[in-house]
Amino acid sequence: MNANISLSLKNHKKRVHFINEDRQRYYSSVAATDKAEPLITNDTVHIEGRSYPVDELTNVTPSILLKTTRRLHLHVSHPISILRNLIEQHYPNFQHLNTLSPIVSTAQNFDDLGFPEDHPGRKTTDSYYINKDTMLRTHTSAHQLQVLRSGADKFLISADVYRRDEIDSSHYPVFHQMEGVQVFDIEEAEAQVAQDIAKNQGQVSSMSQVQTADPTVITEKNPIQSCHPIDAGNAVGQHLKHSLNGIVRTLFKEEKELRVRWTDSYFPFTSPSWEMEVFYEGKWLEICGCGVILQEIMNNAGRPNQIGWAFGLGLERIAMVLFGIPDIRLFWSQDSRFLSQFTNNKIIKFHPFSKYPSCIKDISFWLGSGEFHENNFCDLVRDIAGDLIEDVKLVDEFTHPKNKRRSLSYRMNYRSMDRNITHEEINEIHGRIGEEVQKKQGVILR
Repeated sequence: MNANISLSLKNHKKRVHFINEDRQRYYSSVAATDKAEPLITNDTVHIEGRSYPVDELTNVTPSILLKTTRRLHLHVSHPISILRNLIEQHYPNFQHLNTLSPIVSTAQNFDDLGFPEDHPGRKTTDSYYINKDTMLRTHTSAHQLQVLRSGADKFLISADVYRRDEIDSSHYPVFHQMEGVQVFDIEEAEAQVAQDIAKNQGQVSSMSQVQTADPTVITEKNPIQSCHPIDAGNAVGQHLKHSLNGIVRTLFKEEKELRVRWTDSYFPFTSPSWEMEVFYEGKWLEICGCGVILQEIMNNAGRPNQIGWAFGLGLERIAMVLFGIPDIRLFWSQDSRFLSQFTNNKIIKFHPFSKYPSCIKDISFWLGSGEFHENNFCDLVRDIAGDLIEDVKLVDEFTHPKNKRRSLSYRMNYRSMDRNITHEEINEIHGRIGEEVQKKQGVILR
């Protein structure tokens, strides 16, 4: 995102209108939308040609709404789109759905998938709400039920998703997921799985040096659903892992000694559930969550005699490894020095064009009587600093021995991906962050 745009938005207190002249500069292959840019007033959010009343849950920010117009996964020769296309080629017999709106109901995002009322994902500190009934999707699974109801047996959904998160080189409040779903007949699942695996076995075994570790086992904490025959549940889980191991071996066939591991997990809408991780830059990165679809979802889709699996791939995490992209902010760069390096359908390693110097500032404050959540603080920082903020880390925590007041100190690293920044402009941004955090989160600067 153009940092000047995001910063200027804060100057409009009553009405925020987005103007992004650079959005199509390097992406002439994607037609400009004829819908008005997002607009926020005191009582309404206008987005994608519709108006939504704001209420007590509204927390979507101007800079986040601006991202809904970008659709990186549809831009030919962008790393996210290249990766999407390569995965779709691996699943040629699946329906490929890429243009579903990011605006969903809270029922689609949570209730239809069996999220309990107290699930942390529902909190305003974790998700972006337009209002209590409408939000920006937090995962592509928000569309799973509606596509299953259409009768599709095999499909991929690629889309931008939105979550409030920490600030560092591998986290960003907008990222891209690919949802994969395949459905089998419960009574025929074992035979269908065996036939499918046999058909693809030669292709998978001939590929790559990927080291895969899978210590997972079915347990009471991660069970086959009681409504599923054990053999069918095991077969579908085996097919899911086979499918994902295959795509990882295909994508990473040029990577030397890549390490992949499976771990047990929990998701409200699958059981059993697993995560797939890759070892990159000295740490394990989760790239996929998956499992056997909760049968209640299949029943609600009008498919009680079928069983299916689902996965959700994090495209940025995979692309960072494949293309050698060190900072997740780069995906949003409109600098031609970044964008011109990539070619559709090819994995080309990123060559850094420069690493501009950083500017480090600290901010310390006493917490007020209200609740303080770090995601709220990071969201405020991002909304003011845009992509100039590289990371935010808690470096000190102190409780006063007498009055028991708590103090936090954060180190904030500012760095542009495409130009030099000055201490003057960062001082101005940092000062505004101090003003806003006092005003909106009730803290007292030290």
